[in-house]
This record gives sequence, structure tokens and C-alpha cells, in this order.
Amino acid sequence: MGLFGALGVEARKIAFSSDTSEEQGRQYAKGRGTVDCCYPVKCISGHYGELLARDKHRKIDVLFSPMIYSLPSYLKGHVLDNLACPRVMAAPENIKAGFLKENDAFAQRGIRYVTPLVSLGDPALVPKQIHPALKEIFPEIEFAETKEAVRQGYETLNAFNAQARGRSREVLERCAATDTPCLLVIARPYHMDPGVGHEIEVDLQAYGYPVLWTQYFPTDPDLLEWIFAADLKAGHIRSPFDISDVWPSSYSANTNEILWAAKAAARTPWVAGVIRLASYECGMDQPTYSPVQQIVERSGTLFFAFQDLDSTKPAGSVKIRVETIAHYLQKHSKEIIERKKAAAAPDCPLLGKVRKEDFPAPALADPAPEGATK
Repeated sequence: MGLFGALGVEARKIAFSSDTSEEQGRQYAKGRGTVDCCYPVKCISGHYGELLARDKHRKIDVLFSPMIYSLPSYLKGHVLDNLACPRVMAAPENIKAGFLKENDAFAQRGIRYVTPLVSLGDPALVPKQIHPALKEIFPEIEFAETKEAVRQGYETLNAFNAQARGRSREVLERCAATDTPCLLVIARPYHMDPGVGHEIEVDLQAYGYPVLWTQYFPTDPDLLEWIFAADLKAGHIRSPFDISDVWPSSYSANTNEILWAAKAAARTPWVAGVIRLASYECGMDQPTYSPVQQIVERSGTLFFAFQDLDSTKPAGSVKIRVETIAHYLQKHSKEIIERKKAAAAPDCPLLGKVRKEDFPAPALADPAPEGATK
């Protein structure tokens, strides 16, 4: 929105597809499948099909779907690189094939399909990469306009991230003031899509437990220096963003953030549980399964994994697992918080701004019957 808004495109003329759903796939992706084992990539067929099916009053003229080579990350400069998953990067070209195999579905509808390769992790490169693609949409556009639009796009993104991380810090401050637990979801960004992540975190929030996401964990210097104080003092890491102690092959942006979030969760007293989400047979995620679990569990933090998410949502089994998570949090969170607080550095920056009496007692779930399994 920031990029195209800076180019004079009104918000009402920018269309997004809806959240991923089984209905979307059945209605709009039928016959458009291409070979790919990555479920989130396969879902793109439904999103493309939905946008192409819009009627004359809402018809799109341009389908803009960039191939993202690298990603912005708060770990930039502390890791080897911030590359995107190669399957996701190549998805626009992969999925396009399903719309060309019988006839050109884009040309038939008078739609320009614009898919530039963009290194979002290197802002200085983006204007050069995206300018030729924007000229397909706006033939008269000058490079200086592209450069300014990209600047405003990053400004919008940074403002959104700062707001989201600010809200996450507020959650942690409330948990610290009341000594109540919260959960951290360790996942890839696309698991926020209800059809990909199956809204597992929403089910947990219904039990009264606040949920934070890896991508929006607060990164304020005062907080991170406190969380990682012992590691910094011992010389295990060079900065709070250093993950070389647990993940030397740090070239993948999302993988880096997943490992970093596991470390942060293990050292934050009020994060009493971690929920690990991963898609079925995700090749990028599989090497991280054991390290993430070990980092979290060695701190005494509860760890629960949904590592086989795909198109189907086994509602019964998810419900049972969510109830189990709520049971263990209800039973063990107080002990976990006290133990982690005892191991933490003094003078926590989360304390002092808010008071326990400012908040009503949280309505947490009743524990499941004894015998529930982790």
C-alpha cells in the first residue's frame, strides 16, 4: 500500500485476495495445479484464480506478484544473509504455469502479469530491480519516482512493524506486572493466514492466554540486553541478535528468526509456552525441529509442535491438542515463570511502567482432566 499509494494509486483500487481457505482452492484453483510439495505455494493458485475471476465492476488490470529473493529482518548484519525460501521465491513463475497450460488466462482477461525479482532485504537495490516492472504498469514513471515510492513503502512497513512490536511489548509488560503466562508462536509469516496456520493461535487465545508471534517479538535494546544479559556477559554471543551459538549456517531469513525466537522465548520468564507451527514436509524447516525444541525445553519452557500442517484441518485432534496445551499451562505456568525469573538478570525493564492492580485477573481456562498428554 505504501509503494503504490506513493505512486498515486488510490487504496480502493488496490485489491487483495481473501484469506486462504478450502473453498477458495476448490472454486478457483481447480485444474491450475503445478508440481510442488509446499502447501503454502500450492495455495497461491487459489489466490490467483480468485483475483482473475473478479467481475467487470471489480476486475483487476494488473496482477502484481513479485519474486522475493531476500527479506527485511531485524537480524540483518548479525547473520550471513536474509534470503527467502527458494520455493516461495520461485512461486510466481511456478504457479503461473498452471494459468498458461491450456491458454493464457491473463491475456484472455486483459491482465498484465508483473512479477519482478526483488531483494527486499537490500533496500538500495530495490528501486533498480522494480523500476522496469513498474514501467509496465506506469509507462511514464521516472526512476526518481520509483526510488521515492520504494522509500515510502519501506517507511510504511517499518511503521507497521514498530506498532506490532509495541503491542507485543505491552503484552509482556502486562504479563510481567501480573505474573501471568503468554505464548510465543514460532512459525513462518504465512502461518498467520488462517487457511495455512488453521487459526491454532486463535483457539489458544480463547482460553485466555495472550499470543505473541516470532516476527513481532519486541526488539527494544533495553529489553534484549536484559533478556540476553547472561549470554553477553559470558561472551557466548556478540550482540542480542547473534545466533551463531546455535545456528552457524544463518543465510535464511525466516530460519534465522525462528532460531532467534526460540532463544528469546527460553530467556523470557513470562513466555511459559512455545507453539511451533510448520507445514507438511517443509524442507527449510525440518533441520530446525530438534534445535528449536532443545533450546526451548532446556529452559523449562513448555514446547508444543504442529509440524505437519497441510490443507486439511483435523478439527477433533486440533481441539484435543489445544485443550492439552491449556491444561499444561494452567498446571505448570506459575512454576515455570518463577523458575525463569530466578535465572534472569535483575532490573527487568518490563516492570515499573504498569501495576498489577491496573489489570483484572485474567480469565484462564480450566485445566483438562488429569491424564491429558503433551
